[in-house]
Amino acid sequence: MAAGLWALLLLLLPPLAAAVYEDQVGKFDWRQQYVGKLKFASLEASQGSKKLIVATEKNVVAALNSRSGEILWRHVDKGTPEGAIDAMLIHGQDAITVSNAGRILRSWETNIGGLNWETSLDTGSFQVASLVGLQDVVKYVAVLKKAAISLHYLSNGHQKWVEHLPESESTQYQLLYSHGTGVIHVLGIVPQSHLNILTFSVEDGEITKQIRVAAPWLKSLNGVCSMVGEAVLVCMDTSTHSLYVCSLETEQEMKQIPLQSLDLEFADGFQPRILATQPNVISASRTQFFLQLSPSHFFLLQYKHGLLSHLRDFQQAALVSFATTGEKTVAAVLTCRSELKPGSSDGLHAGSTLEDSQKQESLTCSNQTYNINLYLVETGQRLLDTTITFNLEQSGAKPQQLYIQVFLKKDDSVGYRALVQTEDHMLMFLQQPGKVVWSREESLAEVVSLEMVDLPLTGAQAELEGEFGKKADGLLGMFLKRLSSQLILLQAWTAHLWKMFYDARKPRSQIKNEINIDNLARDEFNLQKMMVMVTASGKLFGIESSSGTILWKQYLRNVRPGSSFKLMVQRTTAHFPHPPQCTLLVKDKETKMSFLYVFNPIFGKRSQVAPPVLKRPILQTLLLPIMDQDYAKVLLLIDDEYKVTAFPATKNVLRQLEEIAHSIFFYLVDAKQGKLSGFRLKKDLTTEESWEVIIPTEVQRIVTVKGKRSNEHVHSQGRVMGDRSVLYKSLNPNLLAVVTESTDTHHERTFIGIYLIDGVTGRIIHSSVQKKAKGPVHIVHSENWVVYQYWNTKARRNEFTVLELYEGTEQYNATAFSSLDRPILPQVLQQSYIFPSAISAMEATITERGITSRHLLIGLPSGAILSLPKALLDPRRPEIPTEQSREENLIPYSPDVQIHAERFINYNQTISRMRGIYTAPSGLESTCLVVAYGLDIYQTRVYPSKQFDVLKDDYDYVLISSVLFGLVFATMITKRLAQVKLLNRAWR
Repeated sequence: MAAGLWALLLLLLPPLAAAVYEDQVGKFDWRQQYVGKLKFASLEASQGSKKLIVATEKNVVAALNSRSGEILWRHVDKGTPEGAIDAMLIHGQDAITVSNAGRILRSWETNIGGLNWETSLDTGSFQVASLVGLQDVVKYVAVLKKAAISLHYLSNGHQKWVEHLPESESTQYQLLYSHGTGVIHVLGIVPQSHLNILTFSVEDGEITKQIRVAAPWLKSLNGVCSMVGEAVLVCMDTSTHSLYVCSLETEQEMKQIPLQSLDLEFADGFQPRILATQPNVISASRTQFFLQLSPSHFFLLQYKHGLLSHLRDFQQAALVSFATTGEKTVAAVLTCRSELKPGSSDGLHAGSTLEDSQKQESLTCSNQTYNINLYLVETGQRLLDTTITFNLEQSGAKPQQLYIQVFLKKDDSVGYRALVQTEDHMLMFLQQPGKVVWSREESLAEVVSLEMVDLPLTGAQAELEGEFGKKADGLLGMFLKRLSSQLILLQAWTAHLWKMFYDARKPRSQIKNEINIDNLARDEFNLQKMMVMVTASGKLFGIESSSGTILWKQYLRNVRPGSSFKLMVQRTTAHFPHPPQCTLLVKDKETKMSFLYVFNPIFGKRSQVAPPVLKRPILQTLLLPIMDQDYAKVLLLIDDEYKVTAFPATKNVLRQLEEIAHSIFFYLVDAKQGKLSGFRLKKDLTTEESWEVIIPTEVQRIVTVKGKRSNEHVHSQGRVMGDRSVLYKSLNPNLLAVVTESTDTHHERTFIGIYLIDGVTGRIIHSSVQKKAKGPVHIVHSENWVVYQYWNTKARRNEFTVLELYEGTEQYNATAFSSLDRPILPQVLQQSYIFPSAISAMEATITERGITSRHLLIGLPSGAILSLPKALLDPRRPEIPTEQSREENLIPYSPDVQIHAERFINYNQTISRMRGIYTAPSGLESTCLVVAYGLDIYQTRVYPSKQFDVLKDDYDYVLISSVLFGLVFATMITKRLAQVKLLNRAWR
């Protein structure tokens, strides 16, 4: 009895061996951190600067090392609109940010990333923020909202004063300007009527001047108007092709300046933009400004002393920017080395047939080679020896933003570095004459789809595959082929030994295991794989799993924001010499139209196989187990007219489809109408509706539909009970778990519903309701169990509920499963548990044969990944242990599931804003490969049942070898002694 209690206590103890030793950190795992697409950036204006401050669309404020691109520090705000950064201002070593729609004002210390101060602002629609100087010192921060303006001290964030804006209901206040004269100008517009110009005193916030300027042609100030010189407002009017100027301090009406004399060509349908600069908030703006009249046409103009002059014309410019160092202000212009041409469909690299996506608003550079040049703003003269030339990939995107870091050299000449952000969210930091100092792929901060593909065989392994040749080769030919393959293996083994000997003579730090696309090969245990990642920007990556090295990348142009992606592996590397093949389905969010992109996942090259043209919106895809003559799995695409398109559609495939059409079923989900419908395929490749389930949308809405993974293997068909009987699992591969949530959001009436539906017959196997519960719901569906997590509004806690399905002690059909022949409903066991934390993502481990115990990998908001044994979420855990439950090793029921730090598989390598966890099997049954992605990417290995099929790293080879040699030596001696003894006995 005592021994049994000790065994039970040992089971309940956390697995202490799950911790990571110090020398194992980074050996089998890696993490890559990102910040996202830039929204604001500031580069220090000095030659020896070491950092650049950025704020991104992922609500991140960070500092990057300007020499390596590494993150020096990073602060991640909420992922919701509440954390959105609306403005960033830099003054000295302080960075001021406005976030949460103008509700929070923060100051950061840029060297270490510490928070200087934080203050809350009044509610209101945020417009603009600006630093305000007084007597040559920057002391304040002004924040303009729709109905009020407030002034805060730069040192502590305390509010100096706040003033409401007159006529704020009818006037749209959009601009704020100050240049160290003790006043702040606020500009508002009544569209197509007039401008309201208010002048506030910095000391007490009193309105010292208020004028109204007629502007019936003006609809908005943003982009169309800007401040130049000594508080001069410059606006562009496309209808009259004129500039309008007005001095805020001396004039009370707009002065029209026709542009016909400058021979400016206006692009049809393009809204001109004005770009000006104010190098220092305590001094006036520059009198020079850029006027953009088309996507690639900029003019550098100057308005000084009431006169408008033309300084320079830039006809092939893609981006422009101002930068200042000391007293010098320069204009940086990024141009294409060849002629800019309208984008064509050939550049899509995706075979898109979307007619509306063919119309590119901007121009593309044919050879993807760009120049950056500096020009003096006073004269428009180009500065010599300031050209940076750089190339982008032919499949890459065009530059989207340009930031300049300009400084004075020792000889008083101007030097600079450039930060370029492209459409696909790649950052490039450049220095003269065109050296790429570093680059960052920030699109990986938003991975939306992921698959792991086995690496190809080595040349020697490929020779071994075809070692015996074909029967038609004859006996001699097969023998010669075997000899040649063995010679190749001998040569490879000799080269490996020589490399080991050569590396052993070097210090360990100098040994480089560089991985490139040419030396990729499958390792002995298939632990090294190719990770194919698809990002929200439409960029594809091939990443080697053991090191995180990006081996290839491909950008799909004209993929609109918000598009959905589905990645499918049609052919693996197992079918040598046929190359592996992946197919990506891209669906536009607005038009619902889709296109297919077929590529080689190992090399990233577009496949020669032409995908079908999809003329109708695709509702469902189905990857069938049948293959064509080239071993590519058949992909079925169902459109909104329920017509089926097969890819590939060869005669062999169509014949196979006709033969197995009676066994092909699929389902469609219409969450808006609350309808789930099932269809079956006919021999003529038409479809017929076979079932329909309606969930009333006025009561509840469909949140998630989860099926089982197609590559999942189940090793054991049942569980051995304490009385030696077998409880057989209900293993229905067609089972769907449908999660619904109540439309009523009142905490007393909310509920979570779950339906287990057979996808072939539409039969509801089980349904249950969790009252007083709400989402978000995370669900895992595997083998014969479903685990889902939700928020209990009554008890105010997170809870798990687990469902397990069993057939009973007898199997209905042990040889084959058919949803059409299941008269008896399975037994459903259900249990709930309390979990002490919210959840960001959840997935189950998976192995090659399914022998290893299953663990749940739970991503926590803190960034940790918890490996929780499925045995802790067993619905059969007894409240009172019995002899049979002890025999079965069932843990006594406890409602609380504890979080032990020893179960964190990523120790201190946290993943910010985790969105998903992907698991894949390896060649070792004990090992599961894990990739967690969100703002960061983390890859590691987990061993749910320990490494039962691999010797440990600290295995004592010397000891076991010594014992074996000793036993052999002892055997030889005893054998000789036995022979002598027998001989002596024979002579007696």
